[in-house]
Amino acid sequence: MKTFTYTLTDREGIHARPAGLLIKKAAEFPCDIAIKKGDKSADAKRIFAVMSLAAKCGEEITVTCSGEREEEAAAALQAFLKETL
Repeated sequence: MKTFTYTLTDREGIHARPAGLLIKKAAEFPCDIAIKKGDKSADAKRIFAVMSLAAKCGEEITVTCSGEREEEAAAALQAFLKETL
C-alpha cells in the first residue's frame, strides 16, 4: 500500500474537468485507488464518488494505492495532482 497527501491549490478544487482527468489517470493502473478527505472516502475511478468529496482549494486529500503497480500509480497521481490541481 502506497499513501500520500496533497493540499489542493486549484482555486476551484476538484470540479468536473479535473475530476474527469483524474479518473482517466487512475484508470491507467490495475490497483485500487482511493481518495480521502476528512471522514469521506471515494474510489478514484468513479467520477461521482470523487465529485462527492467536494474537495476545495486549501483542503488536504489523502490518496491510497493498493495492489499491482501501486508505487507507479502513486507517483503518477502525485505528479498529476501537482500539475493539475
